[in-house]
Amino acid sequence: MTLSRRDVLRAAAAGALASGGTMGGEQMLTRPIPRTREQVPAIGMGTWRTFDTAERTALVEVVRTLLDAGGAVIDSSPMYGRSETTVGEVLRDLRGEKRPFLATKVWTSGKEEGIAQMRDSIRKLGRVDLMQIHNLVDWRTHLPTLRAWKESGTIRYWGITHYSVSAFAEMESILAAEKPDFVQLPYSLGVREAERRLLPACAARGAAVLVMRPFEGGSLFSDARKRPLPGWAAEIDCTSWAQVFLKFILGHPAVTCPIPATSNPAHMADDVRAGFGRLPDEAMRRRIVKEVFG
Repeated sequence: MTLSRRDVLRAAAAGALASGGTMGGEQMLTRPIPRTREQVPAIGMGTWRTFDTAERTALVEVVRTLLDAGGAVIDSSPMYGRSETTVGEVLRDLRGEKRPFLATKVWTSGKEEGIAQMRDSIRKLGRVDLMQIHNLVDWRTHLPTLRAWKESGTIRYWGITHYSVSAFAEMESILAAEKPDFVQLPYSLGVREAERRLLPACAARGAAVLVMRPFEGGSLFSDARKRPLPGWAAEIDCTSWAQVFLKFILGHPAVTCPIPATSNPAHMADDVRAGFGRLPDEAMRRRIVKEVFG
């Protein structure tokens, strides 16, 4: 019988996570930020579409589940409706139980407009560790502000993002010329263009990598749910397709942290398990591609 993700993972939501950011006594895997060697937990979360309108109680449990497992990165943007406001409210509800790594973006044109928007984001979230230029919008104008704010300690890191593979060439050029601390890009089992040049460029230029859309907006599950989880998944300590998809991404050495978005605590409990146990080597990653897509 083929079970849905929800059916398989109700138990995970109930009992998979131990206190103190561990699972069965094991700490979540971490990856270093190349510029500073600060360690970042391997699984984070995005907030696109999920923290704008979803029911608040569930969102508190989503964030608690991430933090209790040892995750830290929470990514948002002014583009995402109420998401920044909601993240700030949820963190206040949790009363500082764990310290997240907060990332957001500037998504406007003009120096003063950018400064005003970023200050508003900091007000909503309480603080910001990483400020990114969303979809490269007016990036040349915002860059001096981000560098000055990093120097003054207003933010700790700056980065660039884009949702489209069509922007990869420009992102690679910015990497070479401006040396951002972070790059956020789309990468998944089904969309692997980043492997060709942008991920190697990030590694060569010392940029940390956040991965958006690791499940392709959920479309990867439409095919996966038609088949049972294969036996080889146990070789990389996976108990669900979501974990396979996330571990495939983490198996690339340039990746710092995928940031799946969800408003479902059970899904988050599933996702964070990808931050524990064995990761696929390159031979296993090729096998996953072949067995999933033929």
